[in-house]
Amino acid sequence: MTWDQQNPYQQNPYQQGYNGYDSGSYGQQQYAQQPYPGYSYTPVPDQTAPLPLVEPEPELEPTATAAGSRSAGRRGSPRSSEAESGGGWAQPTAPGTGTADAEEADRRPKPPARDRYFDTLRAVALIRVVTYHTFGWAWCGMVFPSMGIMFGLAGTLMAKSLERPAPKVVKSRLRRLLPPFWFWGFFVVLAMLIHDWMPGWQIVYWIVPLGDPPGNAWGEQAWEILWYLRTYLWFVLLSPALLWIFRKAPIPVLLLSLAPILVLNFVWSGPDNRFGSALWDLSTYLFCWILGFAHRDGVLRRMKPGLVIVGSFAAVGYGGWYAFSHQADFGTYDLDENPLAQAFWSAGFVMLLMWAKAYFKIDFGWLTRYRKLDRTVTIFNARAVTIYLWHEIALVLAVPLIDQLWNVPAFEKWLPLDSQWFMFGVGWILIAVFVVACGWVEDVAAKKKPKLLP
Repeated sequence: MTWDQQNPYQQNPYQQGYNGYDSGSYGQQQYAQQPYPGYSYTPVPDQTAPLPLVEPEPELEPTATAAGSRSAGRRGSPRSSEAESGGGWAQPTAPGTGTADAEEADRRPKPPARDRYFDTLRAVALIRVVTYHTFGWAWCGMVFPSMGIMFGLAGTLMAKSLERPAPKVVKSRLRRLLPPFWFWGFFVVLAMLIHDWMPGWQIVYWIVPLGDPPGNAWGEQAWEILWYLRTYLWFVLLSPALLWIFRKAPIPVLLLSLAPILVLNFVWSGPDNRFGSALWDLSTYLFCWILGFAHRDGVLRRMKPGLVIVGSFAAVGYGGWYAFSHQADFGTYDLDENPLAQAFWSAGFVMLLMWAKAYFKIDFGWLTRYRKLDRTVTIFNARAVTIYLWHEIALVLAVPLIDQLWNVPAFEKWLPLDSQWFMFGVGWILIAVFVVACGWVEDVAAKKKPKLLP
């Protein structure tokens, strides 16, 4: 998928097309109004929240295994291993109490395992992102709307984390997001400076990406993906207020979250600047983010199945109809070019995925029986920021690397050097190199011991 958000009414000077790959924009009528029963907020205590692109608070996480939980320890206050072991010294035990203590420990609630259903969705979403940027297939977003899914998963986790004080949660998110961004940005900015780029005061957006960071055309394919980090950061900052509003009237707020994209598309297209670009992205994925709140609070699970299914298919149907009926306006049916179609298609698609998870209690626990596959999903989730940030650079570097292979007669004869699939494979090899070489920054940001692979 492409990473710049297009304004369907005005050309955004800060987001231009691809160099070398198909360009699109990642921006994007509403559900039929039906009577809904009132809902009062009752947190669901046993649901395990997923991780967004940015991993959550590490200080509350137990030691991770392939199927271990990183979310279990976030429910209470952090406890050091020293405190749990009585300050690090063996404690005297009265005769005959050892067995009783062990039995009591066995009866205590075990921390929930990681939710492999959400982990798998995130891994598939990242694979789909790389696939789209390699082949540029317009139908990719309809088969699997990756960004809507990732925003939905992130909203679920944010609702869970906000059981703790909001300032602490926001600070933790910033700590997990910004160091990997700074590390990646150092190389991108340095390369653009070498290629005759001279930034102005807007370079502050390379420190905190509340707006689209500036750059030159030479490095555009690398930096244009930052729209997602900018949108995610704004959702994090707005989440305490959004969650408070949502819990006052869950169903009406969920439905009204589609109103902003309708206003921007039909009434007012917003300012033609960084704020306008951010406004389009926030409006496009607002429903998915709040849908994460609805999943976490059990609202989806309590809704009538027929109502959810009809509403979801209505949203998907409207989004698909709008995409195909406006191909002349956008030059394609690609959802990434059409903010309104993206918003409604993602809304219906993600609602079905999350409702099915809540209603049927899907957890993909079987995944742990396949160790290599489970390990792969674990790596994708623990290195999601690294994969996202570096995948475009990997695809860019794959081109000159393949050009050199043409100089070797055996490679020219036996390898499909002119195939996009071959570039896809080389791209993933380079992504793996970046995961090993740069992924440790995510561990440092999480205040964990750096590792080549999690």
